[in-house]
Amino acid sequence: MLSRAVCGTGRQLAPALGYLGSRQKHSLPDLPYDYGALEPHINAQIMQLHHSKHHAAYVNNLNVTEEKYQEALAKGELLEAIKRDFGSFEKFKEKLTAASVGVQGSGWGWLGFNKERGQLQIAACPNQDPLQGTTGLIPLLGIDVWEHAYYLQYKNVRPDYLKAIWNVINWENVTERYMACKK
Repeated sequence: MLSRAVCGTGRQLAPALGYLGSRQKHSLPDLPYDYGALEPHINAQIMQLHHSKHHAAYVNNLNVTEEKYQEALAKGELLEAIKRDFGSFEKFKEKLTAASVGVQGSGWGWLGFNKERGQLQIAACPNQDPLQGTTGLIPLLGIDVWEHAYYLQYKNVRPDYLKAIWNVINWENVTERYMACKK
């Protein structure tokens, strides 16, 4: 895992992926009783409507808000560069995920900075091949697609792991790396 920026600053930066846990989407919990259990004080129709419509809407809105929050974390100049170089944050996610899924065997999916062009680029490296040494790109974000990174939880379903990894990316760190490399 990366622990040092390779931008000539020589200062230590936190790991790019934070921790490898994943946040699952929130779901509407089942009630521990039947909708009609509160009758005659509160009828089943009111309970069913409140639970399946109103409470469900709150849960769905929470999920939407958390997705927007993840995008907002990649803010400022980094977000503008992502939009400039990939069209949108969603397109960037799709491209990096596709590159990471496409790694045959073990390796890494990368967001790197091309200092000559002043652009962000996506790359994939097999095995332990270093991004900067093989492509010249300065590493900003690395996604480990070696099976040991996800197999116990996601088995051999790499796309599910890659969908979840976006919930734990340390965007403050990626932004720090980007700003340091632009100097």
